[in-house]
Amino acid sequence: MRGSETPMPVFIFAFTAPLPLPSCGSLPNSLSALRASRPNGGMADWIEPHAPGPHTVVERLDPDDFAPGFHRVGVHLVDDATARPLLAPALVARGAHPGPVVGITAAVHGNELNGIPTIHRLFRTFDPADLRGTVFGVTIANVPGYVRHDRLYPDGKDLNRVMPGRGDGDESAVYAARLRERVLDVFEVLIDLHTASFGRVNTLYVRADLRDPATARLARAIGAQILVHNAGADGTVRATAAGRGVPAITVEIGDPQVIDRAKVRTSRIGIRDALESLGVVTADAQQATPNAVECARSYWLYTDAGGLLEVTAPLGAKVEAGDRIATLVDPWGQLLRVYRAPEPGWVVGKSTNPVARTGSRILHLGIEGPPPG
Repeated sequence: MRGSETPMPVFIFAFTAPLPLPSCGSLPNSLSALRASRPNGGMADWIEPHAPGPHTVVERLDPDDFAPGFHRVGVHLVDDATARPLLAPALVARGAHPGPVVGITAAVHGNELNGIPTIHRLFRTFDPADLRGTVFGVTIANVPGYVRHDRLYPDGKDLNRVMPGRGDGDESAVYAARLRERVLDVFEVLIDLHTASFGRVNTLYVRADLRDPATARLARAIGAQILVHNAGADGTVRATAAGRGVPAITVEIGDPQVIDRAKVRTSRIGIRDALESLGVVTADAQQATPNAVECARSYWLYTDAGGLLEVTAPLGAKVEAGDRIATLVDPWGQLLRVYRAPEPGWVVGKSTNPVARTGSRILHLGIEGPPPG
């Protein structure tokens, strides 16, 4: 051995006999038996279980398939890789009187969640005996994106950019086509609920083609903070419905992957007011405040460099040309850019993510005025 070397350690392992397992005869023969053998059926004292009611699996939505009253359904759209059907959950309120077929959709982007409780709480205000027509509330339109906490479909496509889909296409194209054929095509009015994307915040605002009188009436009834005239980009759920001559609006309800109770309440009141304007329900005591700013157009401002971004313009505020709206600093805290409003407008939405690459979003600016033409 060399002077500085230490001897290798010696490890001694002791082996013991395995613990005896209970015989098969002593094991519960089912999970339910195992739970029943525990106090409170296996539930902790702080858990209060409730049994949900059943739902019916349907291949498509059709008002004529439902008796007056409330119904819970799952619309079979596609199958997963274990051959299990994927069902889009929907609430149905069929009125006792004839009237329009109104569709309300949520979670077309899987992480945009505020529309889901908005639909739940809206339906609690209905009385089918007084309802005219049928209201369908599709609480989760993009089921695969929802379970993945993801805005997109699992193949990386945006369902709100591939509509109306294609029956012989790839995964998202087929899903979009079936969503259109089995759900959307029956609607005579569409209210599509969204939120901001990750790293952004929105006012409660509505996008709609304000040149169409029926669509404009529907949009104004919501009582949003801001109305933005927007004819609808190709590939969206709204544009697909509008292409059939259906009054269709998009309601943006706050921020992604959260439930904002205040915005949910406001949007629920506003959507019911929109249904009142259609004659579907009678007016109740809660009315939205019709003080929306109407914008002829809107657009995003983007960074021209990278760094740490701070957007200082308040959400929903009016800014004048030249007002300071954001700053950009480098990792050492040195000022790189001051961004100013290029023209007067309203802050419809803005970025909340400080980590900005070149071309990152800063602020969504709405330009007040009547729609063109």
